[in-house]
Amino acid sequence: MTHTTPLLRGRRLALFTSAGIAALAISTPVFAQDADDSIVDEQVEAAPTPGNAIIVTGSRIASPTVESPAPLQIVDSQVIDDAGVTNIQEVLLENPVFGTPTLSRTNSAFLTSGTGVATVDLRDLGSDRTLVLINGRRVVGSVAGSATVDLNVIPTQFIERVDILTGGASSLYGSDAIAGVVNFVYKTDFEGVEANAQYGITEEGDDARYQANLTAGTNLAGGDGNIMVHFGYSNEEGLLSNSRANTRVDDLDSIYFGGEFGVPTEPYYSSFPPQGRFVTPGGTFTYDPDGNLQDCFTTNGPTCASTIGSGTGPNGFNRQDFRTLAVPVERYLFAARANYALSDNVSVFAEGTFNKTTSSRIIEPFPLESGGANGIYPTDGGYNIENYLPGTSTIVANPFVPAEILAAATDSNGDGLRDIGFARRLSEFGGRTGSTSRDFYRFVVGLEGGLFDDKFSWDISYNYGDVSENQVSSGQVNVINFRDALAVRSEVGDENGNGIAGEAICIDPEARANGCAPANIFGAGSMSQDAVNYIQAQGTYQTGITQQVVQANLSGSLFELPAGSVGIAVGAEYRKESSFSDNDALTNAGLNAGNVLPDTSGSFDVKEAYGEIRVPILADTPFFEILEVGAAARVSDYSTVGTTFSWNVTGTWAPVEDVRFRGTYAKAVRAPNVGELFSGLSQTFPSGLTDPCEGIGATGGGALGDNCRAAPGVAANIAANGTFTLNQSDIQGISGFNGGNPDLQEETATSWTAGVIINPRSFDALRNLTITGDYYNIEVEDVISGFPRQFSLDQCYGQGNATFCDLITRRPTATAVNSAGSIDLINSLSVNASVLKTSGIDVTASWFTGLGLMENDRLTIRGAYTHILENDFFSLPGGDADRTDGEVGTSKDRFTANVAYGTGDFRTTFTGTFIGSAYIDDQFDGSRVYEIPAEFYLDMQTTFFAGDRYEFYLGVDNLLDNDAPNILSGVTGNVTGSDTAADVYDVFGRRYYAGVRLTF
Repeated sequence: MTHTTPLLRGRRLALFTSAGIAALAISTPVFAQDADDSIVDEQVEAAPTPGNAIIVTGSRIASPTVESPAPLQIVDSQVIDDAGVTNIQEVLLENPVFGTPTLSRTNSAFLTSGTGVATVDLRDLGSDRTLVLINGRRVVGSVAGSATVDLNVIPTQFIERVDILTGGASSLYGSDAIAGVVNFVYKTDFEGVEANAQYGITEEGDDARYQANLTAGTNLAGGDGNIMVHFGYSNEEGLLSNSRANTRVDDLDSIYFGGEFGVPTEPYYSSFPPQGRFVTPGGTFTYDPDGNLQDCFTTNGPTCASTIGSGTGPNGFNRQDFRTLAVPVERYLFAARANYALSDNVSVFAEGTFNKTTSSRIIEPFPLESGGANGIYPTDGGYNIENYLPGTSTIVANPFVPAEILAAATDSNGDGLRDIGFARRLSEFGGRTGSTSRDFYRFVVGLEGGLFDDKFSWDISYNYGDVSENQVSSGQVNVINFRDALAVRSEVGDENGNGIAGEAICIDPEARANGCAPANIFGAGSMSQDAVNYIQAQGTYQTGITQQVVQANLSGSLFELPAGSVGIAVGAEYRKESSFSDNDALTNAGLNAGNVLPDTSGSFDVKEAYGEIRVPILADTPFFEILEVGAAARVSDYSTVGTTFSWNVTGTWAPVEDVRFRGTYAKAVRAPNVGELFSGLSQTFPSGLTDPCEGIGATGGGALGDNCRAAPGVAANIAANGTFTLNQSDIQGISGFNGGNPDLQEETATSWTAGVIINPRSFDALRNLTITGDYYNIEVEDVISGFPRQFSLDQCYGQGNATFCDLITRRPTATAVNSAGSIDLINSLSVNASVLKTSGIDVTASWFTGLGLMENDRLTIRGAYTHILENDFFSLPGGDADRTDGEVGTSKDRFTANVAYGTGDFRTTFTGTFIGSAYIDDQFDGSRVYEIPAEFYLDMQTTFFAGDRYEFYLGVDNLLDNDAPNILSGVTGNVTGSDTAADVYDVFGRRYYAGVRLTF
């Protein structure tokens, strides 16, 4: 195959391209441009032989024409070039069929694993329900316990095209294809050398991005073989929250003052300040900005009424000054492909990919408290500021404690020693950081050929993938060492003069022998470096994931009918998946003041067989230009869930050449992954929860009131306060555990699509116009999910369901910082109980023409639009729906439009992406009141073809320099840690890039 030069690429008609989408059904004809620029209709045809049979995603049958009864969109290499992206995820996310990604650069800074991973999520059904393939074969996942594929492993410049099939495809490709399939098709038979280099930076001068790529290929043995290699490097430097005006300060929106949502007014700082917050029965103490002790505390507002200090405020901590908007990602990529004809009917092929991705994150210093599930003193939350000398009944006071706090403290737990509660930001430890290195290996070897005079093609292959991750984190503490360092007394010296009178030391002699240094937590920067060295703890995390697949496929023409040949495909597959994750010992035990995270390991295997048939009924007759039906079925035997069955039926009818109707009906499955089956109890800290008992009094409230008062702690709280009353620590101090379930069964899904393709080729003026419209409907039952915690609360107290009450633990008595009856834990274990439903409409359009303004010019206009009709989650079948359609991240309306104009000398593209208005998650406010306005982003690129072998290009993303809207980080669903939905909206602002491509 001759290498395509940039000049030809600049002049060719790329019908299946747009910025982010090539939104045409693949059943439409492809057009080519001849030498004198006249347009020639040219159906893509090829004899079904091993060398040139066409296999499109959505069918296993080798076909002489490119057709698909299911909605299929194509992104080709021209689209990727026009976008100037570093990671293919950026291109795909412009397509409205993709939802908010589970993992990306802008939402993984707060994760304990998966930092910098890039995923895709068709239809907002979750990344685990989108199957990612390379050349039609599976790819090992990059997140332990999951099938989630990291798109960092995809060499962007090695891609020929990306096929995006929406709708259930389990019968053709197996588990995980409930929402659809994303198939990356690599270049083949490449000959020559292509080099590319690019540099980009934001208008603010940060998040520099640069990449360099080299692809080379050559034919072997007179054309009997070909070998291609690709080397790639890219680096995205990252972005901190304090680099943007709308995210640099913890935001308090004006709704707290009766105004509009999303309008920043006053800062709303964290209640964990570096100088400490100290709670006693006599009041709450902290230090003002000048280091003076005061007996009041406020996280917002100008001041608080202190009687012993200046009382200037606020006293809280600005977390956003440390947080990460986009993590840095550095990638090294190597990919290779080779094929060689052993005989006329047998060829050997091999593929190999290596990727090394490194990423890092930083967030604010650790917030530590005396009480709570991960506090220093989790039982009662009391920090003893007096201690007994070892082996005596002598009580000594902590010399670091200010006299005012000591005087206000009491013995709250009955041990004879005065204690207090505290909350403090460990600024002396620096920010919490994490460095991640992820290695990906994948290779495929196989044979392919033809049978029966090439009426059938076959292939057999072995696919091996391996991913390992190593992560090192800092900024956490060793809880046991911290307890020792907080138990302090003054040294008094001995008769021999040993010791320094008045010096603070750790009380426990054994702790001192192990290097204990006393920790002074009173005041900002008060902790010594020796204490920090003794207390700090490094975290480690390692994972390993392997995948092995052996598969064999046979497809071709069974026999001829008057309307055409009957096509079939059959195949078998064996797959084994294994995964492990290993945390350090302190993390396992929750003794680093962070979440309790268990180690997890497990494996499963599956044997599968499938068959597909396509039958032409009528052709070239009045009202039946084409009438064709098809079906496919797959049976799978899992070592975990047993036997599953999936199937589909399809139909295509073209009453005339210009109009084609298509439809599919499918039953799909998704088997549980290793994490869902085998993970132990891992701790989490959910946000945005509302305690239904808040405000309940001693009487009244109906069944809700009775259920709440049945909890002893709630009753005690009401007795003390008149109504059930919570403080800020109660609201922020809710924890819980998630866990796997080895008894899980598969998810099952019913999906169907109905659509039309209009390509009026009979009319010369419209023959270059193609419009598609498709309705989709997907319902997933037996969804593997833990019950949402707000749902568990409402079921327990609102409905009196004891099963959900068993998942909730309330504090029976008050602690130093938490109220009696406040929620301590809400657990959530994986079960097959929930339902997902989504439906909507996709519309795409494409039109091109020559304008005659310049020699050989071409104008191309393309667009894709998706309207979501519903996207609902039901915790229990028949229960109330948690609607997500129309909420942030799942806007009802999205579209992408692209306009390209060029000649043989240049090409200019403009791409607009529209995200419709959306509401804040109603789990946060109980209704859809707070609306985020619609957003529109405009990108552009101009490429200059300096010669047959040289291209120079310049581009601007977010040309209008639109800011991301303000959304509180505590809002349900905002997992990015920033005061915006950084995984939905552009947080970078206007940015520029330039690059060069060379071929020879």
